[in-house]
Amino acid sequence: MEQSIENKLVKADLAFAEWKKVSFAEKQVLIRKAAQILKNNSEKFGRIITTEMNKPISESVAEVEKCALMMNYYADAENILKPEKVESEFAYSEVHYVPKGVILGVMPWNFPFWQVLRFAVPAILAGNTIVLKHASICFGSGNAIAEVLLEAGFPEGIFQNLEIGHQDVKEVLEHHIVKGVSLTGSGKAGGEVASIAGLNIKKSLLELGGSDAFIIFEDADLDEAAKSGAKSRLQNCGQTCTAAKRFIIDEKIEEEFLPKFIEEYKKYQVGDPLNKETVLAGMARADLADELEAQFDRALENGAEIIIPLERISDTAFNPGLIRVEKGNPILQEELFGPLGMVMIAKDDEDALQIANDIPFGLSNSVWTSTRERQEFFIENLESGTVNINRMTSSDPRFPFGGSKASGYGTELSLLALKEFVTAKTIVGN
Repeated sequence: MEQSIENKLVKADLAFAEWKKVSFAEKQVLIRKAAQILKNNSEKFGRIITTEMNKPISESVAEVEKCALMMNYYADAENILKPEKVESEFAYSEVHYVPKGVILGVMPWNFPFWQVLRFAVPAILAGNTIVLKHASICFGSGNAIAEVLLEAGFPEGIFQNLEIGHQDVKEVLEHHIVKGVSLTGSGKAGGEVASIAGLNIKKSLLELGGSDAFIIFEDADLDEAAKSGAKSRLQNCGQTCTAAKRFIIDEKIEEEFLPKFIEEYKKYQVGDPLNKETVLAGMARADLADELEAQFDRALENGAEIIIPLERISDTAFNPGLIRVEKGNPILQEELFGPLGMVMIAKDDEDALQIANDIPFGLSNSVWTSTRERQEFFIENLESGTVNINRMTSSDPRFPFGGSKASGYGTELSLLALKEFVTAKTIVGN
């Protein structure tokens, strides 16, 4: 291991020894200060995001502002980590929540501020310190976050950005100082990191891919569903784990809904990402565009039909595509990470449910219906970490966020996230 990385791990460990003694309320004061810095400089930090990974500047600024909102949520949060008294016959009868120590974050490029801070803020508030391995194209974002926290008054060593490659993650995670890891990324990356953590008996949290269903019935607001569906698929150029990727339409409304959806979909035209009016820009890298194009071709080879062609117009940019896919197409077992959506037609509620659940992933589905009984049927039976009713998927600091099946495990956001990287320590006796 390079000496510079070793030094940062030692620094994080030394910082942890003091940070874990700082009160919950004092930590919250610093988090609030950091949130204000982000909010006051959202244009500046948004430009960093857009420059690194092509996100439209309006979405980049919104991402930074959402980070500030999330941090203020934790700055106001109830301290659920206080020692808990347990009724028993013993004089000592308590549960204490003890931070684990130095936690490694392995984070992606698609939301380079949000994904990092969503993981880091509750972990830091719980008393841990963080070392970040960011995506290689987003080192600027990682360094900017570190500078914000220092400016807010966090001690040195609480949050450090490691400018390392994927090949270095194993060595860092195996280091005795590192006590756990949170990864947001692909299933392949998650499996590799979880294996390393497991072999070394270290806690891991995985937020992985998705192929979320967007299910529409005849009793929905079809105009709103069409508008929200297009946005859900194409915001951030479709590079969102919780994006709607499979549009499951009740056969009774196919002829009415599909033209509305196509009309909304075609409104997304590629523009300059630094223009505030742009709603769609290029993908983050040319190799990612290559992979999406290959997936499109494989889908067609296995029987998919083109509704709107996926047209590549530059190394990284496409005119968005939409395809009709039947059950059994192998593409349904993959995640489409880019501006390509899939349409499927369901015969009835049971068929729609079967289609929705018949994939490896289980992140966040969306159901559009005004019937209470139908809503409750899908709430009960959809295999996903989140079910949205008459709304597109979006994460909210107040609610737990996480997946099932191949979409990962563990909880981010909400008060529950405060307990992800702590040990429940039982104190019992006389």
